[in-house]
Amino acid sequence: MSNSRFNLAYVLSRVPLRKSNWQMQQAGPSSPSCSSTSDCFPLSHRNTAECGSETSAGPEKHEVRADNTPTFLSRMRSIVSFYICYLLCLGLGLACVVCVCLWNSRWRGGFAWDGSALQFNWHPVLMVTGLVVLYGNGAVLYRVPLTWGQNKLPWKLLHATLMFLSLVLSIVGLCAVFGFHNAKNLPNLYSLHSWIGIAAVALFAIQWVVGMAGFLLPCSPISLRALLKPVHVWMGGSILWLSIAACISGINEKLFFVFSGTYANLPSEALLGNSLGVLIVAFGVVVLMILSNHKWQRPDSSPEVLAYTPLLQEENE
Repeated sequence: MSNSRFNLAYVLSRVPLRKSNWQMQQAGPSSPSCSSTSDCFPLSHRNTAECGSETSAGPEKHEVRADNTPTFLSRMRSIVSFYICYLLCLGLGLACVVCVCLWNSRWRGGFAWDGSALQFNWHPVLMVTGLVVLYGNGAVLYRVPLTWGQNKLPWKLLHATLMFLSLVLSIVGLCAVFGFHNAKNLPNLYSLHSWIGIAAVALFAIQWVVGMAGFLLPCSPISLRALLKPVHVWMGGSILWLSIAACISGINEKLFFVFSGTYANLPSEALLGNSLGVLIVAFGVVVLMILSNHKWQRPDSSPEVLAYTPLLQEENE
């Protein structure tokens, strides 16, 4: 009897234990996997990640701010470097004009328009001032960032005006040398210098007429402007190089005529002439560097490769 009671008590004590084990098997393994909301509700976590929760938005905003700071600094560096080059361009151009005027006024006797050698002195002054310095400054006008946030038409008119003035000075300079040669019964267009100079002025005149008709006339279609633009830019740089070559060869030719066998001694006038040639080359290099830098192009000229926008850009373009 005692054995039967003991067995019954043992069985009854084991039944709840087995039940609790069964409950633990049903509920126990799920609790570790549900330690996070993402494990218990995978769909909800997926939808939140796809829609962009606050947790995921925070790092994205931080990345944008981190990206904007270097971009702003690069813009500022690019603008500062442009203005350094632009000021260098203006300084070299002014130095070229001062040197050529000083050369012909102090060492060549001054200026006149009477068929004498004093009339010839206008030729180098007008060609350097018009065909090189004024032409180069008119070419880089669109690169100035302060002009980008404004209506382009006034700057087009200013560009065309500067180029027209440069062309007029160049033609007057040619008239000066042709008048001198005719008064002295000297042949015209016999040297390489004269060939290069005539080619530069002729191409410049064609360039100005085509640019005026293609970019300023209201009736010119946009497709024509898009077709002419790369040709116009390439021709502009080529004319500048021809002008520089004509000026350098003309300076050398003049010094050879003046000094003949004493040129090798390098007198002060020859030193000034050589320095003028170096300044002209330096001016051309700076101008062409500004024109060839894509970061300094006007935004509406090549929007696909823009690296920055001007600081004072407005919305009236």
